[in-house]
Amino acid sequence: MASIPSWGAAFSDADLIEFLRRIEIPDPDELVLGDSGVMAWQGGRPHQYE
Repeated sequence: MASIPSWGAAFSDADLIEFLRRIEIPDPDELVLGDSGVMAWQGGRPHQYE
């Protein structure tokens, strides 16, 4: 089983987009910022980071 790199926590949409870009997810901007059914936000409202 491959280990997941420890890049820290996302504190913004830009952080999340960068994490997805690093693992070569196609079009991470649209995935995070668009109305994608692929992204499931949990533990709060979308785009709010604590």
